[in-house]
Amino acid sequence: MAAGTRGSIWAGGRRSAFGWALYDWANSPFTTVVTTFIFAAYFAEAVASDRIAGASQWAFMQGTAAFVVAILSPVLGAIADHGKGRKAWIVFWTLLMVTASAALWWGAPGPQSTMLVLAAAFAGVVAFEMGIVFYNAMLPGLAPQSHIGRLSGWAWGLGYFGGLVCLVLLLFLFVQPEVAPFGLDKTASEHVRIAGPAVALWVLVFSLPLFFLTADTPGAGLSMARAAGAGLRELRNTLANIREHRNIARFLLARIFYIDGLNTIFAVGAIYAAAVFGMGIEEVLMFGILVNVTAGVGALAFAWMDDRLGSRTTVLIGVVGVTVCGIPMLLTGDKTWFFALGGLMGVFFGPAQAASRSLMGRLAPKGQEAEMFGLYAFAGKSTAFVGPWLYGVMVLAAGHRWAMATVIPFLIVGALILLTVAERKADPHTAD
Repeated sequence: MAAGTRGSIWAGGRRSAFGWALYDWANSPFTTVVTTFIFAAYFAEAVASDRIAGASQWAFMQGTAAFVVAILSPVLGAIADHGKGRKAWIVFWTLLMVTASAALWWGAPGPQSTMLVLAAAFAGVVAFEMGIVFYNAMLPGLAPQSHIGRLSGWAWGLGYFGGLVCLVLLLFLFVQPEVAPFGLDKTASEHVRIAGPAVALWVLVFSLPLFFLTADTPGAGLSMARAAGAGLRELRNTLANIREHRNIARFLLARIFYIDGLNTIFAVGAIYAAAVFGMGIEEVLMFGILVNVTAGVGALAFAWMDDRLGSRTTVLIGVVGVTVCGIPMLLTGDKTWFFALGGLMGVFFGPAQAASRSLMGRLAPKGQEAEMFGLYAFAGKSTAFVGPWLYGVMVLAAGHRWAMATVIPFLIVGALILLTVAERKADPHTAD
C-alpha cells in the first residue's frame, strides 16, 4: 500500500516526473556555456573589436532577446492553455535552440563574425526562454501542492549540475589540452567554437526523456485557430481584471525587479570576470564550474525547505543571500576573494530561481497554468532588457564595476515587494 501511495504522488508516474526534471539538465548548458561563460567571454575577447564593445554588444543582444520573449510568452502561453498540449511547443523551441547553438561553430575570430554570433545567440536565447514557458507550465500538473517545491528544486539542481558536467567536459576535452582533439585548429579557436555544436548535441539527447516519457498536460483541446482566439480573449480578460489577481500581480511585480538583477549577473558575469580580473577562458570556466557546483547544491538543499517554509520565504532567502554576497564582490580587487564570494553566492542562486517557479505553480489558478507562466515569463522579461542595456551603457560611461553595481537596487526592491505577497493558490472565480 505504501509503495502504491508513493507511486501515486506524481501525475503520470515517476518516469513522467523524471523526464520532466531531466529537461533542466538538458537545456541548462545552453545558458551556462553559451550565454554566460564560454561564448560570452569568447565573443568579447576574440570576436568583437575590443572588450568594451563586446561587453556592450552582448548585453544589448541579451536585452533585445528578453524584450522579444516578453512580447511572445503571455500570448503563446494563453493559446497553449486552450490547445491540445504543451509538449509540441517545447519540441519546437528546443529544436530551434539546438539549431542556433550548432550555428555558433561558424563564429570565427574577428569582427567579421560579430553579426553571425549575435544572431545565433539571439535566436538561441529566445528559443530557450520560450521553451521554458511551456516547460514550467507542466509543473502544477505533475506534482501535488505538497511536492511542487521539491520537484522544482530537484529539477533546478539537475540543471546546475548539467551545466557543470558540460563545462567540465569542454574544459578538459577541448580547451585545456595542448593539442586539441579531432584535429581542431586552436589558432582558429575551433577548440572553443566546438562548444556550440557540443551543447546542441547535449540538449537534443537529454531532451528525449521529456519528449517520450513525460505525460503531456493537455489544454482545452481546441484547434490551433480556435485556441488562438480563446487564449487571446482570456489573456485580455485576465489583464483587464488584474485587480482580481492582486496577489499574483504583486508577486509578478516583485519578480520583475529581482529576476532582472539575477539575470543581468548571469548575462554579463563572465565578461565582468574577464575584464576586471583579467581572466582567460580557462579561469572563467573554473569560476563557472565553482558557481554551478554551489548553485546545484543550493537548489537541491533548499528544495525541501521550499515545501516546509514556503516558496516565498525560500525566494527571499535566496535574493537576500545574493545581495549580501554581491556587494563585497563589487568592492574586492582580490581574485581569491572574488572566487570565494562567487561560490557562496551560487548557493543562493538556485533557491531564488527554483522557488520562484514553484511559487508561481502554487498561485496559478487551475486551467490557466500556461497563461500564468506566460505572464510569469513576461514579468521576468518585460523589463529584462533594462538590466543588460543599463550595464551596456554604464560600462561605456564608468567601467565594469559601476555597471555591475546597477543590479543591487533591482534585488533590494524585488525583495521588499515580495514581502507583501501571500502564499496561497488563486481561485479563478474569486478575487484575491
